[in-house]
Amino acid sequence: MITSSPPPTTDRTRSQSASVRQISAVIIAQNEQECIANAIQSCQPFADQIVVIDGGSHDATVQIAENLGCQVYFNPWSGYADQRNVGADKALHDWIFMIDADEMVDSQLASALLDWKRSPVLEANAFSVFRIGDFWDKWLDTRPEVHTRLYNKRSFQIKEVLVHEGPDTRDATVIKLPGVIWHYGFRDVSDLVVRFNRYTDLDAQQAYRNGKRFNWLRLLLKPPAKFVQQYLWYGMVQQGLAGFSLAVLWSYYIFLKEIKLYEIDWRANKSLV
Repeated sequence: MITSSPPPTTDRTRSQSASVRQISAVIIAQNEQECIANAIQSCQPFADQIVVIDGGSHDATVQIAENLGCQVYFNPWSGYADQRNVGADKALHDWIFMIDADEMVDSQLASALLDWKRSPVLEANAFSVFRIGDFWDKWLDTRPEVHTRLYNKRSFQIKEVLVHEGPDTRDATVIKLPGVIWHYGFRDVSDLVVRFNRYTDLDAQQAYRNGKRFNWLRLLLKPPAKFVQQYLWYGMVQQGLAGFSLAVLWSYYIFLKEIKLYEIDWRANKSLV
């Protein structure tokens, strides 16, 4: 279990320490005025540059980012992976730190990144971190996710996938850094269901592109297996109703993905008739 606490929402200043390596933090955003300032400020202690790739916001996202010293570029929304690769291309430095607009870097991770910048030894070209999300004001710290977030763009690019994108590290060494990225992703259940619907569209399309086809056994077994994994194996049972609800919703996610994969296959076969 991760025991560190989420950082307070306070202004942060850029470290003035000399560093060997330089980091460009890259944020992709669209209509994120409520949270993007926290993401930017949490990166300021270690980032030598912060790049925001805006997909076409209609709120104050761009103004907030510019006021906080970010370099903001407009790129019409072209998919998660492409937006992140555009950000890496715009970045001045080879080392890219990926962060979403609704996330924050905790102080331990910020310190680890500063220490790494000063280190004379280059251990790897990619580094992962823990990410912990929230649900009904509970931090789901019994099931931290591991995401590769710091990488050298000379070695890797973001995988060209529709969803769940990240650096294409393949069999390369990836070292985990101490600290946490706090994901303030929960707004309400309706918003979560809408996002699950959008992500399962992309997940099913990606699976079809990869040659996967609908399978009855997978439809019957994977959703309940996902619930057991989340609720018991990942310890969501300790989170009360929030944990139970989220385990059910993740089971629903898998069910949606599988029946959408069937629908894609069905439509493809129907068009051939």
